[in-house]
Amino acid sequence: MSWFKRVKDNIRTKTEDKNETPDGLWTKCPGCKKALQAKALKKNAYVCTFCDFHLRIGSEEYFEILFDGEEYEEFNANMVSGDPLSFTDTKTYPDRIAASQKKTQLLDACRTARGMCNGNELVVACMDFRFIGGSMGSVVGEKIVQAVNLCLKEKLPLLVISKSGGARMMEGALSLMQMAKISAKLALMDKNKLPYISLLTDPTTGGVTASFAMLGDLNIAEPNALIGFAGPRVIKETIGKDLPEGFQRSEFLQEHGFLDYIVHRKELKTQLALSYDLLLNRVTAVAEE
Repeated sequence: MSWFKRVKDNIRTKTEDKNETPDGLWTKCPGCKKALQAKALKKNAYVCTFCDFHLRIGSEEYFEILFDGEEYEEFNANMVSGDPLSFTDTKTYPDRIAASQKKTQLLDACRTARGMCNGNELVVACMDFRFIGGSMGSVVGEKIVQAVNLCLKEKLPLLVISKSGGARMMEGALSLMQMAKISAKLALMDKNKLPYISLLTDPTTGGVTASFAMLGDLNIAEPNALIGFAGPRVIKETIGKDLPEGFQRSEFLQEHGFLDYIVHRKELKTQLALSYDLLLNRVTAVAEE
């Protein structure tokens, strides 16, 4: 009966296989399939030392990479989703939330924190794909909005790290409303001349791509990240044509003007610091001194 099973080379189809962060002494690179020592992998910013493949990581790992001394202050950490639609599929929405919380030790798909990045204060909102595919529900929307409010209040720059399958269907229109809600708040960042950089990682799709992920003063991405609205398989079946090589990957999008630059994870902190200095005109001030 194997012909009824979908088999795709080099593509992980189970949600539980999406998290590539090592939880033991060794892990296998999804790219070259070689064994990697967890300690060495962390030291290399979770990038394969053999093929340079960027493993998927979560908010905790990004915070460690970005914040000086791995020190940061998380805020609005206790927000949790309600069940506004009394939604049920194979299980009730509260049960699905509870199961994801138990499995991931996260309360929802986004965490927000503030800390020093290369000596300058930065606010970061980072999505976690492990929590229901990084889907954007009311909690994700509210956390990003509150991060923007903090930036507006204290005149701080913002970084949003996207890693999401899109809107959370269990919250229906309430999830889609977060697109407009966040976008409206980000317009205030622009009005107040506060820089917002959007970092798109693998994967960034659906309503997240269609809203705040593409609204940065700079839209940047990690190498070979899948970025798009609908997935390539859906698009191919819809138009009935083969897609160009590398379609919807970071390099393809940069070539076609959707991204400002692609940044290697090991250079992320340095490149972000330089970008914020340029956006805030701090480079000129340093040069004059």
